[in-house]
Amino acid sequence: MNDSLKTLLIVAFLILILWNLGAGLYYMLVDKGQTKRTVNALTKRIGLSVALILLVILAIYMGWITPHGVGRAP
Repeated sequence: MNDSLKTLLIVAFLILILWNLGAGLYYMLVDKGQTKRTVNALTKRIGLSVALILLVILAIYMGWITPHGVGRAP
């Protein structure tokens, strides 16, 4: 898989997570607890976050991406 495609996929997940977080805040302010839209938006955010974490773990396991940074020997 292309490196830019991997980056784009992760960034798209992060944008969707932020979108749902913003939607949850908006619904919380507008609905004043009358509907379940806030809960639904935040539930989607949690689901997307878990899916992103699992996707990254799978990608590391399969060798599609390699972790680097703190604690790694050069």
